[in-house]
Amino acid sequence: MKKEDVAQKYVVTADGIAADVNIGFAPGEFVPIYRVRYPKIEIATRAILEAIREKLISEIDIRPSQTLVPEEIEAMKARFFAASKQHIKRELPKTPADKQDVLAGILLHNSLGLGPIEILLNDQNLEEIVINSAREPVWVYHRKLGWLKTDITLPSETEIYNYAAMIGRRVGTQITYLTPLMDAYLTTGDRANATLFPISSQGNTLTIRKFARRPWTITDFIEANTLSVKVAAFLWLGLQYEMNVLIAGGTASGKTSLLNVLSNFIPPNQRIISIEDTREVQLPDFLHWVPLTTRPANPEGKGEVSMLELMVNSLRMRPDRILVGEIRRSREAEVLFEAIHTGHSVYSTLHANTAEETVRRLTHPPINIPVTLLSSLQLVAVMHRDRRREIRRVIQVSEIMSGPQLELNTVFEWLPTKDTFMEVSKSSRVMDEIGMYTGMTRDDLARDLRNKEKILTWLVKKQVKDINRVGKIISTYYLDPDKVLEAISTGKDLSL
Repeated sequence: MKKEDVAQKYVVTADGIAADVNIGFAPGEFVPIYRVRYPKIEIATRAILEAIREKLISEIDIRPSQTLVPEEIEAMKARFFAASKQHIKRELPKTPADKQDVLAGILLHNSLGLGPIEILLNDQNLEEIVINSAREPVWVYHRKLGWLKTDITLPSETEIYNYAAMIGRRVGTQITYLTPLMDAYLTTGDRANATLFPISSQGNTLTIRKFARRPWTITDFIEANTLSVKVAAFLWLGLQYEMNVLIAGGTASGKTSLLNVLSNFIPPNQRIISIEDTREVQLPDFLHWVPLTTRPANPEGKGEVSMLELMVNSLRMRPDRILVGEIRRSREAEVLFEAIHTGHSVYSTLHANTAEETVRRLTHPPINIPVTLLSSLQLVAVMHRDRRREIRRVIQVSEIMSGPQLELNTVFEWLPTKDTFMEVSKSSRVMDEIGMYTGMTRDDLARDLRNKEKILTWLVKKQVKDINRVGKIISTYYLDPDKVLEAISTGKDLSL
């Protein structure tokens, strides 16, 4: 990585605080440094702010129940911010109005937020924020530059614990020295994991995986060459006609993101149930969608709601499509494949690096699904993350051929040397099953694929990236394909 490629400067704003971010190499460092510059605050002003903070905490009624509902948290933050400004105006009357907003924002971050980490949470270029201990700086994972070391260091292990405890309280869980591990999520949907010393021997840790504030769409994936138009059209065809799809890949390869993107192809007249450990799936507002999330046990070991329980319960909710965050255990996989056999279309993710490895993982311990059940799965799409080039690609799309011996027919494959996608073989099972259930001929299906390619190309050309707008165009195509295709071919405005 060249030094000139790393140098970046931009501004991140959070609750009225504009911070300058400067990324670059420093002498003696082997990774780039992520520097954050806040508006300068004098020592005397800091003392006044601390006094105001203590007053506000005693004045404002903050009930535990308020921290469990995102809307109430936002309302509470708004009240706190307004009260902060009143106190600052009274205590620091000569301070300009814009500086008062900054001071109120700092008070808000230090009282109801995660202090300096709030700026990092609002940087859309970051994927991960990692606190390893109070003895070393906070690390971040930049979308383009990879791991960076920041110039932010937390003052104590207690501060890290307080941040973790605050996140836990807001989702109804706890982290203590008796229960020193915690998986939770922020109200923004970002996922948090915390560990306490001595389980993490260097100190308390907090890891926050951020999710895009604007959900990814198929337009983003095609534009980034994560998959090609032809691959996207084929997967769209499979999703539309209720083929079951499993998305495999390594950690942080983009499995859930692809699942989210493909879910936009589900017709709007079908009921969708999603089941996750933490909320990651985001679908268009108008879809018939019920999201369900698991819940860990409380410190007394009670109140747990497992993924298996949610999966069993979802079958009683009359779903047409079921999205499952990740297959981990044998019983979960059995319920999932039984759901397929009872007429539901199912989509999920699995840790595996190839289609072949996906089949092996499913049919061997600890998952150990019988071959007769696995044959009901039609498609496997494999995501890969190339850390050297920092790119993510759909490297395989394969059909699982039904029969006494499970065989794979790889339809599309990624060529890493050219960074292109090649059609390895013609689809057999997917085309046959769609034709059998719909009466469409191979020519009909080929025409349908070409139409889908036209729409996808148009979405990229017109930079249609809003999840609701993409979803509405796809849904309109289902209801009136001629309208959408005519608008695309004639250049008419497709206003929805």
